[in-house]
Amino acid sequence: MAEVSAPLEQFVIKPLVPLHIGSLDISYTNSALLMTVVVALIMALLVGATRGAALVPGRLQSLAELSYEFVAGMVRENVGTEGIEYFPLVFSIFMFVLFGNFIGLIPYSFTFTGQIVVTFALAIFVFLLVTVVGVIRHGLHFFTLFFPPGAPVFMAPVLVPIEIISYLSRPISLGIRLFANMMAGHTMMAVFAGFTITLGIFGFLPIAINVAMFALEMIVCALQAYVFTILTCLYLRDAIHLH
Repeated sequence: MAEVSAPLEQFVIKPLVPLHIGSLDISYTNSALLMTVVVALIMALLVGATRGAALVPGRLQSLAELSYEFVAGMVRENVGTEGIEYFPLVFSIFMFVLFGNFIGLIPYSFTFTGQIVVTFALAIFVFLLVTVVGVIRHGLHFFTLFFPPGAPVFMAPVLVPIEIISYLSRPISLGIRLFANMMAGHTMMAVFAGFTITLGIFGFLPIAINVAMFALEMIVCALQAYVFTILTCLYLRDAIHLH
């Protein structure tokens, strides 16, 4: 019988180049390697598409233009024209998460978006960014965001703490949503693939299920990149327009 690895083994971070500064471990890991690969792939796509730009776009150029227009449309629809200045950042986040999700579908690869430390770091970055944008644009008036307009003043002791807690929970929900979906989906795929291996010559029976799950996971990968990006846009809208 073929040996099947544990489903969660695919999420184990392994040091590739051990590096330590005192007691601090800053080793270059498989997670960091895949992040580097993703950044290189994104750069190759965009540089390759723009370098050979033509009036009639080829496949590479069409893919880059489609990604550009998709994210630009999200920013315009959810943030408004004032949000266009933040488009490069939103586009970078979308492409990084999208490629990170998809690269984990490659056998023997690594899903760094299935690591809570990565997704939470991205979420904290978005949270701090929109908070700084809001404070810089509106000053102390930014804090009126925590008191809904039109609400009775006597409700402030109740509403303000609720709004503050809701605001502070944004990076938690944003980071956990992406992490949980990637980890759950990839784990389930590993479990069903393990069933196929253990069945030996009868493994062809669940192959259809594995193919369907792979297709579903591809949809989830794209959807989670979209959700992460659309929420980033909504948070930017709140910081810019205070509603």
